[in-house]
Amino acid sequence: MSLMQILVFVVVGGLAGWIAGVVVHGGGQGILLNVLVGILGAFLGGWLFGVMGIGVAGLGGLFLMATIGAVILLALLRLVSRR
Repeated sequence: MSLMQILVFVVVGGLAGWIAGVVVHGGGQGILLNVLVGILGAFLGGWLFGVMGIGVAGLGGLFLMATIGAVILLALLRLVSRR
């Protein structure tokens, strides 16, 4: 991976994690946790989209996939933490 790809991954992950935090919790969790949630959400979203046979193209598609994955991740964590 090049430095530029890593930078894009971190920025997209951070934005996706922040949006997911706003949707699920009503606010972000801080920059490091937002990036972590966004990156994990991108992996989860990529896996889910692949299982469903949905392909994404471009930065916008990656961002949408990461955001959806991060929202699902936070919703699952919230569900598990309540029990």
